[in-house]
Amino acid sequence: MPSRKDKDSVTTATFDNTTGETTMAGKKGAKPAPLDPKVAKKLLDKLSTDNEFRRLFKKDAHAALMQVGYKVEAGSTSAGECMQLAPTDRIAPKAKIARDRAKLESALNVPVSFLCAKEFSAD
Repeated sequence: MPSRKDKDSVTTATFDNTTGETTMAGKKGAKPAPLDPKVAKKLLDKLSTDNEFRRLFKKDAHAALMQVGYKVEAGSTSAGECMQLAPTDRIAPKAKIARDRAKLESALNVPVSFLCAKEFSAD
């Protein structure tokens, strides 16, 4: 019989750019605060048009999310941790984000703990 996860456990996805593989890891800890659909829309608006915001998102995804209205509830972790690009990653071009907007909005509507930074990467 499959075991049930502890209610306080969080599953996170990690994408390895060198191998192209995504690995899942379960760990105990605070769950990521959900991303409101309005915040997701503002995030994609800014990522597809605003170079200064794109630089902020690359450097500090949490700060960028806060700028578009994201709020972290007490006891939750920031979705920015799940979306943070590696320092060596390039952010996807504005045109690609605009073109793939529907796909990105769908990805942002799933629990953020499963969202890989890969979606925002140029590679």
